[in-house]
Amino acid sequence: MAFDFDAAVGAPFRMQPGLRRLAPAALQLTPAAPGLPHMREKLAVLSAFAPQALCSVPGCDAQEAIAATLALAAAEHPGTMQWDGEVASALGVEVRAADGALAQRARGRFGTGDEIARCLRALPAPWRLTGLLNLSLAEDFALIDVDSGTIPWLAVALPSRWAPESKVGRHFAEVHAPVADGDTLRRASAALMQMVSGDTRWERFVWTITDWPRLHAHPQRAPHKSWLSFDPLQAWWRSERQTFIPLPERRQAMFTILVEVTPLAQALAAPGHAAGVHAAIASMTSAVLHYRGLQAVRDPLLEWLARTAAGDAPATSTAE
Repeated sequence: MAFDFDAAVGAPFRMQPGLRRLAPAALQLTPAAPGLPHMREKLAVLSAFAPQALCSVPGCDAQEAIAATLALAAAEHPGTMQWDGEVASALGVEVRAADGALAQRARGRFGTGDEIARCLRALPAPWRLTGLLNLSLAEDFALIDVDSGTIPWLAVALPSRWAPESKVGRHFAEVHAPVADGDTLRRASAALMQMVSGDTRWERFVWTITDWPRLHAHPQRAPHKSWLSFDPLQAWWRSERQTFIPLPERRQAMFTILVEVTPLAQALAAPGHAAGVHAAIASMTSAVLHYRGLQAVRDPLLEWLARTAAGDAPATSTAE
């Protein structure tokens, strides 16, 4: 898991930016292995729901941000992505930046071997380069523009119960308006945008517990607050590692989002993790619990976490 538990989980729980500087040698991007969940779910989303995942305001020029992200991917993972400033090559497919011209140079490693090329050909030509970037990496992407204070461009196939098409073009603070107890985050929005578009690389982590096992959680396909009862065998640890690729000359930053979903017991197997999450959830306000869909299962969840921390949680379902 890319998630840093010690950096992210604390009590009392607070909704706050939680930014920290990236270590000089830290990687920001993660290859999406063919056939594994990130690529499999992204391929399904971009094949069936591309307009909800690939969004831009009219007139937005994201080319420099896309090129910077491609260059970083090629530098960090040359075996996954190649980029010469004009043509990107990954997953056996090449896409030309200027016009979206596409060519398949090698067969894929799962299915019939042409799934990636078929998905990209179905996209509008201006989106094919972004589509290849999104499919080749586990991360999703959003462009932050400091001068307008908005998010004018998104390539988000794996949202966490929010709709990218409803967020594009909106002010950074407005995007976070629904966040419970998020006043600190909203007040700091202008300063945050200045920080992440500067010369320093930043990262942050967020987490929750959910009964939704998929990475893709668009609200039209992932019912919110759907818990009927708490079952530890049907509970999942959903986390995000978020980083920022700064573009100081353009006063922009590319925001990267790496979603991971892990069975809850597995995610909290390390010593002290269940106790840490217990303390964090016990300190959450009603507003935060409601926002995260945990209010209905708070008590049985806390009971299970306490028993897990003590080493005596049952290995089987406790649901009726």
